[in-house]
Amino acid sequence: MADVASRLEGIAEELTDMAIDTLRRGASGDPDSAEAGDALRVERRLVRARRAVEKAIAVLGEGQ
Repeated sequence: MADVASRLEGIAEELTDMAIDTLRRGASGDPDSAEAGDALRVERRLVRARRAVEKAIAVLGEGQ
């Protein structure tokens, strides 16, 4: 299980990087544009996915 948890940690880091990149792209233009709104929606989904992965890591680590 430690191997799976380690891979999930890598995925969580990748999701964090993707969320940051999405916010940067969204912030580089007009804050009222549709692109900025889309970027925020994508970032929120990425953060939710990261949290789910972090919960899975915690579950795998229980009892060790």
